[in-house]
Amino acid sequence: MADRQKPIATTARALGLFGFFMLAAVILPRALGASAKKPAMAKSYFVYVGTYTRESSKGIYGYRFDPATGKFTSTGLAAEVENPAFLASDPTHRFLYAVSEIGNDGRSHGAVSSFAIDPKTGSLKFLNKVDSGGGGACHLTLDHTGKILFVANYGSGNVASFAINPDGSIGEQTGFDQHSGSGPNAERQDGPHAHAVVLSPDNRFLFVPDLGTDQIRIYRIDAAKRSFTPNDPAYVSVTPGLGPRHFLFGRSGKFAYVVCEMKSSVVAFSYDPVKGSLTPIQTISTLPPSYRGIDNSAEIGIDPSGRFLYASNRGHDSIAVFGIDADKGTLTRVQVAPSLGMIPRNFAVDPTGKYLLVGNQISNQMVVFAIDPAKGTLKPAGQTLDLNSPVAILFVPAG
Repeated sequence: MADRQKPIATTARALGLFGFFMLAAVILPRALGASAKKPAMAKSYFVYVGTYTRESSKGIYGYRFDPATGKFTSTGLAAEVENPAFLASDPTHRFLYAVSEIGNDGRSHGAVSSFAIDPKTGSLKFLNKVDSGGGGACHLTLDHTGKILFVANYGSGNVASFAINPDGSIGEQTGFDQHSGSGPNAERQDGPHAHAVVLSPDNRFLFVPDLGTDQIRIYRIDAAKRSFTPNDPAYVSVTPGLGPRHFLFGRSGKFAYVVCEMKSSVVAFSYDPVKGSLTPIQTISTLPPSYRGIDNSAEIGIDPSGRFLYASNRGHDSIAVFGIDADKGTLTRVQVAPSLGMIPRNFAVDPTGKYLLVGNQISNQMVVFAIDPAKGTLKPAGQTLDLNSPVAILFVPAG
């Protein structure tokens, strides 16, 4: 300790008292380690849940989440909107966006709606709604500047971009790309089915898994035009018939993962941030070896520490838990936990990494699980929330 104090004292004399404190403000947080770099957690969160409105649900429902107790409290209907199958907020968490999953029959288009978030109550104020650019809008995201909105249209197999106005409303369509191709499953893969839009950590690339073509399309983002163009390479393929659905990056940004719906598996990739290219390094099942029934995997997520990955199974009705090798990016399955309901289409890990909330679509409830901080495994936390057809979950910091 004495040896460390000598250079500090010398630096203080050289810089003067003011200069020393300015330098300490830069050095000390680094010396304290990773704990000093973690972003401050909000005291509470708004949780928005999108539902299929085919029966008695009316749209987006709200909850308050207390990270200190792990409790969720209903705040009721937040916004009436048809089939809000996926939700996203802007980087400042002032606005919320929802796709309306309609038009999968090819006879009509989906829609995208925008809302302003009241920072005190969490209530949503409708701003506007636009055509999604294709049928069956199923996923959306905003770029890191909050100025571009990307939408995946499952039914028509395309991706579109939109400008975001200063007031948070959705502006003109700025980009569009129609996928083509098919896969070996004639029933499920007769044509393209874009299923998600995901940004690279540096906001330079857009990745779009396509269930119908067994590809992940890769685009370069044009920030000036608020649009996108095909990258080189323009895609990476997975094993035919896997049906890639949702995609994300690991916390380090060196690896990426896609959950494949049709063969219930996760494919891990190494990532080249210069080229925007993906190289497959592993394919692993989300199911226990003994299971022989029908299953369609749906959602994928990573905890805030970046050590654990989760994937949902619809049919087996479970959440698969994987440990992530930080150096290799590969996965090891450590648990397949029952979702305690039917058809877990969506789930979300809370921002503190202590809880995982699962939306069981067919059994009409959400179940709260506690996450073991050392193993990443799940156990019921003792709270179940009744809600018809929950299919999308979004945490937003409360003001």
